[in-house]
Amino acid sequence: MQKIPATVITGFLGAGKTTLIRNLLQNAGGRKIALIINEFGDLGVDGDILTGCGIETCTEDDVIELTNGCICCTVADDFIPTMTKLLARDRLPDHIVIETSGLALPQPLVAAFNWPEVKTRVTVDGVVTVIDTAAVAEGRFADDEDKVAAARIADTSLDHDNPLEELFEDQIRAADLIVLNKADLVDAATLERVRAEIAGQAAAGVKIVSAEAGHLPADVLLGIAAGTEDLIAERKSHHEIEHEADGAEHDHDEFESFVVDAGSVVDPKAFADGLAGLIATHDILRVKGFAEVPGKAMRLVVQAVGQRIETYFDRPWKFGETRATRLVVIGLHDGLDAATCGAITAAIRGLTDDAARDAAE
Repeated sequence: MQKIPATVITGFLGAGKTTLIRNLLQNAGGRKIALIINEFGDLGVDGDILTGCGIETCTEDDVIELTNGCICCTVADDFIPTMTKLLARDRLPDHIVIETSGLALPQPLVAAFNWPEVKTRVTVDGVVTVIDTAAVAEGRFADDEDKVAAARIADTSLDHDNPLEELFEDQIRAADLIVLNKADLVDAATLERVRAEIAGQAAAGVKIVSAEAGHLPADVLLGIAAGTEDLIAERKSHHEIEHEADGAEHDHDEFESFVVDAGSVVDPKAFADGLAGLIATHDILRVKGFAEVPGKAMRLVVQAVGQRIETYFDRPWKFGETRATRLVVIGLHDGLDAATCGAITAAIRGLTDDAARDAAE
């Protein structure tokens, strides 16, 4: 029996994974693709964006969302049962695409393809790691070495590893293909510098390609035929390297996420400008979700990473669907205590028409 190929698409928060997948679906060449999407937080935004694109070869039934936490921590409870049900369907997909959360370690997920229930039926065609080229060019994931050294001297018990940088390195280490996305936001010399930096962290022979707004031919992303489940043991994550001896479990206590329900967005540009200030003030990693704009038949998608905020109308509100503004906010746990989350919630609501929200409630 020929195995169904599966592509794991990973990458840090805001790298452009969902946009890449959407473009892939729109240019899939007739392939029937099943999507498994893992969200960190309670609001399934990425899946809703993808199911709203109306692509015949990927219907709503073909999109499966896992919102109970990072997929690398819920393999047995969520991923394996999901794969089992998917493989029991009368009409099997031609290809499976799995989008991990931006906080996920790819290694445990890929290793799960060696479970007996999956290994005989599915193979990992490849792990595609999507990178925000402009962010890397700005040193977004690099620690200040002098400060780290000073902290080590001052407190030898301090966990000096930056969780963001560890995740970034682990995603690169797991890759069969690396996509330098948003390449149009940097000049040619900077792009080559980032390419060299990433190549220095990746396994030998890993292909690195550049993309603008996630646009790449499907044949570049699919058909890698790496069989990564047989290779992943040699691509250990920081957690596996540092903690496998003591049996410590990977968790995401470094991160916090919460959902904000707000009123109508009367002026999308003013809302985006206000959101940018809020992100800078509270060092928020990611904001994503949907907004209701009065007088518009379509919903507004809001995607923010750092100071780059993207808004666009993706599809009309469905009949009977509640027109509302809901946003997921993701940040570092230490920076998002209850008081800060409350302040952020109030500030976001202050950028919207709270009267409309209160009326809806």
